[in-house]
Amino acid sequence: MQVTLVILKPSAIQRAILGEVISRFEKKGLQIVGMKMINLSDEVLKIHYSHLVNKPFYGRIKDSMQASPVVVMALKGVDAVNVVRKITGVTNGRDAQPGTIRGDYSISVQENIVHASDSYETAQTELARFFTTDEIFDYPQINIQSIYANDEY
Repeated sequence: MQVTLVILKPSAIQRAILGEVISRFEKKGLQIVGMKMINLSDEVLKIHYSHLVNKPFYGRIKDSMQASPVVVMALKGVDAVNVVRKITGVTNGRDAQPGTIRGDYSISVQENIVHASDSYETAQTELARFFTTDEIFDYPQINIQSIYANDEY
């Protein structure tokens, strides 16, 4: 099982669609093993978006991500990173397929509802950035036999 990071961005909070977005991950069968609301500091954003900090649009990213608190979630499941990426859709909401979170709720490249880790390695780094080890829980998923075949988990 993998654990991956999802950030519900200010665009999700301001539009009051947190429950709808979270339910998509739950309905797919992913287990929420960590969740909290936080404000993103300048320092955390510089680290999180270090690959974009020198781009001319970084100010737009920073302003957007600090417009309100965000909700960070740790989601667990078989191949969770890829599953979450498929559920969220491509970055630009205008290009995202209907049925994905961004395809259904976004028409923007920036105000695109969620951030999702792009690889298992990135997920590990990002989870450590937003959660301490005692904030990610390991508990039985009682309906696991209804989600996976017995040789998948």
